[in-house]
Amino acid sequence: MSTKKTAEPKKSLHVVKGDRVKVIAGKDKGLVGEVIAVHPESQRVTVSGVNIVKRHLRDSAAQPQGRQIKGGIVSSEAPVHVSNVQLIVKNSDGDDVVTRGGYNRVEVTKRRPDGSEYQGHRSIRIARATGEEI
Repeated sequence: MSTKKTAEPKKSLHVVKGDRVKVIAGKDKGLVGEVIAVHPESQRVTVSGVNIVKRHLRDSAAQPQGRQIKGGIVSSEAPVHVSNVQLIVKNSDGDDVVTRGGYNRVEVTKRRPDGSEYQGHRSIRIARATGEEI
């Protein structure tokens, strides 16, 4: 009897690429950086300047189809769990505010391919602390 795997629903995270976040737990607690990669399947995000790890790379031989990689000790960012970061937005005064994200539905005018217009709704991201659009 064969078991068929069902597709898992697509997971979404409370931060997206390009957001400024603050690390709230772990060895880099308190650091602020920009999200440079999001991995929803493992619920992790890569933040610039946070969770720096060192990897030892070997020199790669020059191959006709590939490029040569210089070996040595390379520092790079490793992903952190999304629960360990919190969103930062600027308020109306220009100060940084740590907040949660949310969504609001707003009414917008949409256009059909034939040129006619109609009223529809669109979801926008908002900062819960300020109520402003992110």
